[in-house]
Amino acid sequence: MRHQLRLFTETLPTPIGTLVVISDDNDDLRAIDWLDYDDRMRRLLARHYGADGVILTPAAESSRHVSALAAYFEGNLHAIDSLMTATAGTEFQKRVWAALREIPAGQTVSYADLARRIGQPTAVRAVGLANGANPVSIVVPCHRVIGADGSLTGYGGGLDRKRWLLDHEKQAVECAEDSVSSAPALPW
Repeated sequence: MRHQLRLFTETLPTPIGTLVVISDDNDDLRAIDWLDYDDRMRRLLARHYGADGVILTPAAESSRHVSALAAYFEGNLHAIDSLMTATAGTEFQKRVWAALREIPAGQTVSYADLARRIGQPTAVRAVGLANGANPVSIVVPCHRVIGADGSLTGYGGGLDRKRWLLDHEKQAVECAEDSVSSAPALPW
């Protein structure tokens, strides 16, 4: 019999819907998705770990992941930066996902930019597919990738959520910059 991976589920209400947060025994994130996309998340887990490869169990207590994500939604964009992920996927997908984490909050890049960043400038379509297969949205910020013309393109949680996340990050960055620029000058 094949080993089943026990994963722990939590939910987090946010201004744009309820998030489902899934982690493992090592306290690594395995998946994040919107509750209204639960079927898609289960298909993704089955694709990565096999049809009967995971056992989903409600978490006994709230994790640091949920606390960090709650802080992110309250405006502390860097609260999620140190969260560790453990995702299945190809080596190419993992390279794309690592590059996504290097996009600063409040900024966007195109799929072509992302392909260049991983050293494969002709792999734009493959980068788009890897971006769409990202199982740990928000923490691995696939919402920060836009079309070459600046348009919002696909997001697994819907374009309204993508727009909200980008606006949320832009406002939080601007607010942080304003508070730094309005700080009193030092006397020396």
